[in-house]
Amino acid sequence: MSDDRPLTIVLVGPMGAGKTSVGRRVAKHLGVPFIDTDKRVVAEHGAIADIFAEHGEAHFREWERQAVATAIAEGGVISLGGGAVTDPGTRALLEGDPVVFLAVSPEAVAERIRGTSRPLLVADEDPLERWTRIMEQRRELYEQVATIVFDTSRRPMSRIAREIADWRRGLS
Repeated sequence: MSDDRPLTIVLVGPMGAGKTSVGRRVAKHLGVPFIDTDKRVVAEHGAIADIFAEHGEAHFREWERQAVATAIAEGGVISLGGGAVTDPGTRALLEGDPVVFLAVSPEAVAERIRGTSRPLLVADEDPLERWTRIMEQRRELYEQVATIVFDTSRRPMSRIAREIADWRRGLS
């Protein structure tokens, strides 16, 4: 870690947990940039669903890992895509910085993912069942990389963001 980059914090968690919503607010509280690694991949390589269809998940994870490495080098509040932790190389990149796992219950996420076009939820099955299965497959990985867990199920995102920013300031 370089001392000249902004205060850094990484947000991980399943789709619908509020990583972007909370992340933007945390960045504002801390006065640092907000970086969404999925948005960076999309800007450079195209829509995630298209990347999955044309190149496969493994190729997407490689591009995602590169985006995470660049974001961590820059510093700030960094929001990772829900599946980023499935890549061992990406998990290794997280080892030097505080990582917040934004957890959310299936009941709370149900409304958030309704009508979504997220690539892993577009299938011939119930989106909540698919989300629940994906979450259970990844839970251990989120917990493995996490420094702390905040549950976004039942509290205002603004309060959660303030608590995360206060927690991060306490680490300095």
